[in-house]
Amino acid sequence: MVNGHSTDNNTLRQRIEAMPEDSILFRSDFPEYHAEFVGGTLSELANEGALTKIAQGIYAKPRKSRFGVVLPTVDKVVQAIATRDNAQVLPSGMTALNVLGLSTQVPMNYTYLTTGSDRTVKLANRQVTLKRGVPKNFCYETRLVALLVQALRALKRENINEAELQTISSLISKEPNKESLMRDVDMMPAWMKRIVKPMLKTE
Repeated sequence: MVNGHSTDNNTLRQRIEAMPEDSILFRSDFPEYHAEFVGGTLSELANEGALTKIAQGIYAKPRKSRFGVVLPTVDKVVQAIATRDNAQVLPSGMTALNVLGLSTQVPMNYTYLTTGSDRTVKLANRQVTLKRGVPKNFCYETRLVALLVQALRALKRENINEAELQTISSLISKEPNKESLMRDVDMMPAWMKRIVKPMLKTE
């Protein structure tokens, strides 16, 4: 393990500074250095504006545009957490509705199912909840159907109207992998399958 002398500090700084914009860093990404040394270097870079602390132990290298600093999306942060934990994640609830365009309401709290551990991450004024989901939620070949199952579950059968049906039909028509789509639809809960399967006949 590196002991944290100034030359090591320069090396760690150089590694971080060489990372592309939009990168997401975890304090635990550098196990070859002492944890306190890494934390200090990350804090220094954040104070200098080279990094932005977005949550406890999580930093982003912001992208700079003519409108100012642009931070990674919530989804990108969640995907980075999942990759680090060697887990899968799937938007659920209002988050899934928003991703699919079935709701225009931008959620303040984001919810995801994960194959990893339960955790809650605070990103500025937003809260991201990762809840361990049952394996069946991750068994679909297409991301579209996996998302549809979560979105329809949140929306509930009685709240589905013509506007939602048109949006779902449009999403179905744009799915490139038709064979996987058909297999996935057959695996949907029965009431969802009754809604979605007739849309396949127009393909």
